[in-house]
Amino acid sequence: MTHDWRMPALGAAAWLAGLVGYLPAPWPDRLVPLLGAGVVVAAAGAWRAGTEQHRARLRLATGLLLVAAAVLAGVVLRHTAVAASPLEAWAQQRAVAELDATVVSDPRTISGQWGDQVVVRLQVHAASARATTYDVGGSVVVLGDPAWRRVALGERVAVEGRLGPADDPDTVALVTGARPPVLIRGPDVWWRAADAVRASIRASVAHRPDAQRGLVPALVDGDDAALPAEVEQDFRTTGLTHLTAVSGTNLTLVVGFLLTIARLAGVRRRWLHLVGLLGIVGFVLLARTEPSVLRAAVMGVVALFAFGADGRRRGLRALGVAVVVLMLVQPALAVSPGFALSALATAGIVVLGPGLQRALGHWLPAPLAEAVAVPLAAQLACTPVIAGLSGQVSLVAVVANLLVAPLVGPATVLGLVAGLVGLVWPWAASLVGTGAAWCVAWLVVVAERGAGLPGAAIGWGSGVVALAVLVVVCVALGLLLPWLLGHPLVGASAALLLVVVVLGVPGRVPFWPGHWPPDGWVLVACDVGQGDALALAVGSGSAIVVDAGPDPAPVDRCLDRLGVRQVPLVVLTHFHADHVDGLAGVLRGRRVGAIETSPVLDPPEGVSLVRDVADDAGVPVAMAPYGQSMTYGDVRFQVLWPDVAGPVPGAGDGSSANNASVVLLVESHGIRLLLGGDVEPPGQEQIAAMLPGLHVDVLKVPHHGSRYQDRDWLTSLDARVAVVSVGVDNDYGHPDESLLDLLAAQHTDVGRTDQDGSVAVVVGPDGGPELVRAH
Repeated sequence: MTHDWRMPALGAAAWLAGLVGYLPAPWPDRLVPLLGAGVVVAAAGAWRAGTEQHRARLRLATGLLLVAAAVLAGVVLRHTAVAASPLEAWAQQRAVAELDATVVSDPRTISGQWGDQVVVRLQVHAASARATTYDVGGSVVVLGDPAWRRVALGERVAVEGRLGPADDPDTVALVTGARPPVLIRGPDVWWRAADAVRASIRASVAHRPDAQRGLVPALVDGDDAALPAEVEQDFRTTGLTHLTAVSGTNLTLVVGFLLTIARLAGVRRRWLHLVGLLGIVGFVLLARTEPSVLRAAVMGVVALFAFGADGRRRGLRALGVAVVVLMLVQPALAVSPGFALSALATAGIVVLGPGLQRALGHWLPAPLAEAVAVPLAAQLACTPVIAGLSGQVSLVAVVANLLVAPLVGPATVLGLVAGLVGLVWPWAASLVGTGAAWCVAWLVVVAERGAGLPGAAIGWGSGVVALAVLVVVCVALGLLLPWLLGHPLVGASAALLLVVVVLGVPGRVPFWPGHWPPDGWVLVACDVGQGDALALAVGSGSAIVVDAGPDPAPVDRCLDRLGVRQVPLVVLTHFHADHVDGLAGVLRGRRVGAIETSPVLDPPEGVSLVRDVADDAGVPVAMAPYGQSMTYGDVRFQVLWPDVAGPVPGAGDGSSANNASVVLLVESHGIRLLLGGDVEPPGQEQIAAMLPGLHVDVLKVPHHGSRYQDRDWLTSLDARVAVVSVGVDNDYGHPDESLLDLLAAQHTDVGRTDQDGSVAVVVGPDGGPELVRAH
């Protein structure tokens, strides 16, 4: 059977137009009239075409251009409405405003350096500021104090706070310093009912261990607030993340369960469609009406089409329709990773699944062949996107999904039943919830054991070249696998090779790409040549970067291999080129929160470069605050040096820069690290005087291991591990051999980037630091 690709082509055109709509201005505005003109030209050509085949092609071209123009125009109109809103103008002026708004998201608590804050999204109805009141729409995000935890989805509230610009082009403003909300009206009955069921689900598993207590609500309705971070990381490594978020799978299971009950109760024909529709509406209310949930609901409906008669053809057509509708209704989904994963997974199952199933069916029982083919097809289609997000390719995802598949359905259904039963009989709900918890216990075991395998995932990188190569590899595998897996010997050999890789035999081969980065890295000194670039892990895909090296490309590659996509803070210890010229590479393709620098602005050319690169990226630059302690994720650090009120100009020739280096004392995972920049002996002596008896576990040796050091102070630190960031065959004589001998005499394990490549610090079996070398 050949697939009809017309509707998928329309879906692809809509998706591409949605992506174009989020390009920087003025490109989207300019392309709308061009697409409109293209529609007219293609339609005229179709009218005058001589043959039916020619007319059909031009009609398809007309449809593609029309859909793209409609989606792009929708994005432009949305952004124009946001820009024209009085809220946008007040946000630019940092005005204090009073808002009448409805809560449209559940409150979420985030931890920051200034304490916990609560994030809530509101849909505005009216706003007042500067003696002016408007009836105005638009979405705002509130950053409020813990009092905002009490708000419920659907409530109408009055809020007062200071407006500020939002990063999201679909959000009118950010509300900071919000006062506690004033309730105007409670949520509607359907929201109260959904909240009651969600609370009942949580209560039904409250007596279970933490992992099970957090996973059951996440599996049923996407409520992952209580999911432990280590479980979430294990699921990410093993390709099971889709189970912890709202996806089309959740809806398919819930609606499929309701339809089964309805059939057993005697419901037939059209009434079954009504039951299915009510189930979809109920699921959306339960899981919330956020864009990600609407996307999941639509993809779930596509899956239901695929399960029916002529399912593969109907599923592909339904997927195309779904993408077009979603892009017209919620074009912001075009840049959503969740949407990309859902759409690609569905497409992979529909397009690649049948061929893989037939090939495996030649030598495997039909149920097992289907059980392997479905996750394999989905994973193959999603792999480039997953690598782009995490910088890794999971090698255990297919096996992990296969192992958990038999219990995902029972766990989801039992969790939902527990929530419904709990509304009437809480004691009975605990029994049912225990059954759901027992099911998810197996999911936790699979994720934990899978993530612990040496070759569970390989570092791939998320740069353009790396992802392009991966796309080519995945397309080639999609074409070759049906032939390869159709032969028992070839299929078994491929499975055996995968087992060998996952169990870690190739991980001991130095050139094997999967041995880096090591699991649980705390610090990585990137190999950037003669310069410094350090990464401190603060969470999954997130790191603080200290210095950027002499060139953008090496630090960009290093961070790609580490899977770093978010950088809450960049610290530039001083403005010498070997520490700041690579800043553009840190900012490239990453979300960066802020840049902090030395207060001594020397040399001026380095200061200008940092300002220009930061301004182009829209990242604020500030002086590193002397003496202040800050916390980001798993990392807490304090600025020990320099004690300068600043900013001050310095000597102007760069000679005052080294001794004005920002020196950081860091604590992470029970390990204490001292990052010394290029601080020289005068500064080292003053730090020693301020902090007598200071001991650390890890020392970043100042100034690339220069001989110009306060050696008594360095040895008094009693570091178990030292890292020297230095270039091969440099002209400065770095690192000094006598200094290295001195550290070795202290039984300090020294890693150096000129010989070892990038060097990582991990937590050893005894809780202390260990070095892992890339070479």
